[in-house]
Amino acid sequence: MTTATADAPVEQETFADTLRALGGVPIERIIWLRREATEADVVRLAEQHPKRLAELVDGVLVEKPMGQREGFFAASLIAFLMAHVRANKLGVVGAPDTILRLGEGLNRLPDVCFTAWANLPAADAHLQRVGAYAPDLAVEILSPSNTPAELERKRREYFTAGTKLVWEVDPDARTVTVYTTATDSTVLTATATLTGGTVLPGFALPLADLFDDPQLNPRP
Repeated sequence: MTTATADAPVEQETFADTLRALGGVPIERIIWLRREATEADVVRLAEQHPKRLAELVDGVLVEKPMGQREGFFAASLIAFLMAHVRANKLGVVGAPDTILRLGEGLNRLPDVCFTAWANLPAADAHLQRVGAYAPDLAVEILSPSNTPAELERKRREYFTAGTKLVWEVDPDARTVTVYTTATDSTVLTATATLTGGTVLPGFALPLADLFDDPQLNPRP
């Protein structure tokens, strides 16, 4: 924040500037508090009834575009991940309401996430209301209101904070884009197999098993 003086006026920006900085998210996803939002607001919204999931970015609350379809996709992917992670005692798997602190004033809620036991900063780090760590794997399930700029910003933040792998799941295109850096990616179609590399050793999921999951398709 800039302090006003006779020689230095207060720096100002329009709300359009704020939206652009957030990745061009639709204005309907902004939860406006008439003050700078904090992590406590993220927690309060997640704990209220009905629950609202929002991320904290630049002092602004941005609601997650998590609908029924995205929720079912997250549940299906979590089931596949949990089966492998538990059998091999690899770490912890988080759902869409897992609040993570990627940096000062920055909370993200990946749709699915995984963190190895060895990479948790404390033995009970995953038991706190907010995780003070970046996940090893972050998964974003694309929603209609997600924008390319928003997703690009999220990837930069994840990898800057220490995330090693990002999966972007596109339910409509039936693809998963695998990012090993914020810019290096491989697009996998429904005929390919998704692997965990060094982040999730031994994990292999034929994407047909995910996209053809009965709960992700019309009733027979």
